[in-house]
Amino acid sequence: MFHSRKSYFIAGLFVTILGFLLDRVSKVFAMGLQGQTDIILIPGVLQFHYLENTGAAFSLLNGQFGFFFIVTPILCLLILFLLSKLPYDNKRYFPLWLIGFLMLAGALGNFVDRIVYRYVIDFIYFSLINFPVFNVADIYVTCGLIVFLILYIFYYKDGELDAFYRKKEQP
Repeated sequence: MFHSRKSYFIAGLFVTILGFLLDRVSKVFAMGLQGQTDIILIPGVLQFHYLENTGAAFSLLNGQFGFFFIVTPILCLLILFLLSKLPYDNKRYFPLWLIGFLMLAGALGNFVDRIVYRYVIDFIYFSLINFPVFNVADIYVTCGLIVFLILYIFYYKDGELDAFYRKKEQP
């Protein structure tokens, strides 16, 4: 698919930057909702509702800025390390490649919020099921994890992901 590992990471960087920018633009829009009434997209189902979240998903670990300041860069480096283990010349691994770089974009998007504002801007609210308010970066991370698990369980066969935890054999 890619001709070299370098082109693989340049394309991945592009995906990460594009995803990050989409998250930033959506949050700038959301900041305009601050102090305003919600924008109802589908009555009783979906609306934009401004929220400042000092925790993680579902407001877990509220106010734990130091934790996120340390853990997020470590997780980003882990994602990059795992992506470096993926074969770049096999289309079968493209879904993992895309998921990894989008998750990286999501982690960076929320990390920038935490650094700049000391909270994450959330604004998408599914009122039908009273789902916690979230943002675009959360979509990347949450959907990425879900799709990864589905792929791991149903798509990849035994041994196909060995590259993640096995040392390369020496010639």
